[in-house]
Amino acid sequence: MIAPGNLHDVMMAEELLSAIGPIARLLADKAYDTNRLRTFLAQRGIEAVIPSIARRKPMIPYDREAYRQRNLIERMFARLKDFRRIATRYDKLARNFLAGVLLAAAITWWQLN
Repeated sequence: MIAPGNLHDVMMAEELLSAIGPIARLLADKAYDTNRLRTFLAQRGIEAVIPSIARRKPMIPYDREAYRQRNLIERMFARLKDFRRIATRYDKLARNFLAGVLLAAAITWWQLN
């Protein structure tokens, strides 16, 4: 799924999570700390591994050890952005952009294996 560049990621989180099937936990950064997303996750029995934003009172505890694995996600996005076409979003059509992302992911996987 591809969203417009001016839409915050958390706005599509529920739709994306519904599309991927059953999961045990969601690792996300503070930008995903919304009551709506936390309620959505709780209703589906998904553990939210999301640190609380500074203004949240009281702070919601999270699994710090599991959160450390989030660096894998960040490194994956950094690798994808090594491809200039992905980082700057030259493609006007979503299907062309998605094809570029898939091609970049395949090349990255091939280089690492």
